[in-house]
Amino acid sequence: MKIALLSYSTKPRGGVVHTLALAEALAALGEDVTVWTLGRGGDAGFFRPVNPAVRVQIVPFPDGPPAETVGERILRSIATLRTAFDPTPYDVVHAQDCISANAAGRCVRTVHHLDHFTTPELAACHERAIVEPYAHVCVSGAVARELSEGWRINARVIPNGVAYDRFAATDPAAQASWRSRLGPYILTVGGIEPRKGSLDLLEAYALLRAARPDVRLVIAGGETLFDYRDYRASWEARAAELAVEPVVLGQVGEDELPSLVAAADVFAFPSLKEGFGLAAMEALAAGVPLVVRDLPVLREVFGGTTQFAATPQDLATELGRALTNEDPVRVAAGRALAARHTWDAAALSHLDFYRSLNPRP
Repeated sequence: MKIALLSYSTKPRGGVVHTLALAEALAALGEDVTVWTLGRGGDAGFFRPVNPAVRVQIVPFPDGPPAETVGERILRSIATLRTAFDPTPYDVVHAQDCISANAAGRCVRTVHHLDHFTTPELAACHERAIVEPYAHVCVSGAVARELSEGWRINARVIPNGVAYDRFAATDPAAQASWRSRLGPYILTVGGIEPRKGSLDLLEAYALLRAARPDVRLVIAGGETLFDYRDYRASWEARAAELAVEPVVLGQVGEDELPSLVAAADVFAFPSLKEGFGLAAMEALAAGVPLVVRDLPVLREVFGGTTQFAATPQDLATELGRALTNEDPVRVAAGRALAARHTWDAAALSHLDFYRSLNPRP
């Protein structure tokens, strides 16, 4: 089967991580897989090496004019990928986000999570990318229910895999290096943006420091298509008011991330909107205690392997509890849960789904 998987970026966002891992697992099963994406800012490759069994097509996407708005950049992204991509050689065209779904034409779409945009171009892109694909995949039952209730769309639920071995068996020396540099720390991955609940985590950290002034808050990742400068400025101003200084690492190298995660005392995942929580599942694979936002989707995915928190005060309480009370039973359950989510299983489920669809005309 000839399969095209489409994404919007080469950067290490969750949907891009998903796309590459799925492509490699499908190729390992003997399928002919090509990944298409946009190369933003001069990128000629993905954030990590890709198995040579997967073909990669990166469409150059140069920076726009300085005054280009987010909406204009979205429209230019769609047009650039649409012009370059030819769907005719493929048996399955599978888009992983709203930009690639708008560019691909008739396609399968994975809906990782649902957003609510106020920018008109983004709102229209989001809506078209839900209603126009002829088949849908969701990474959790909670998102599938949102599609059913909001659009009467019946989606196949196929959970994410996780690169278990990468996070479960990290180099002790690399972990020790992070500990030497940072001391005790709470880690979150995903950058500073509204959907990630960054302001709430900042408030929780300020509350926690009264009891644990030795613990640092470390924030990794954050590459994004959208413009969160105003939110980031508000976050920085609030940090100054609270007299806290989180460590903002930005994008961390692919080889360094597993040891950064494994060396953390607690992993915080206070997102306001998620479809699965891949970064949190990686933390479980590393054996790190986990505190997440109390969302239906995260209760579905993580069950009893984590602590849930709804407010900044709750977050502070649960983070403090995780720092002081080791729970080896919960950690073992978390590792076992992460180990069950394999990309091989995800690829087999995708193939079953592809074969259940009517052939593309």
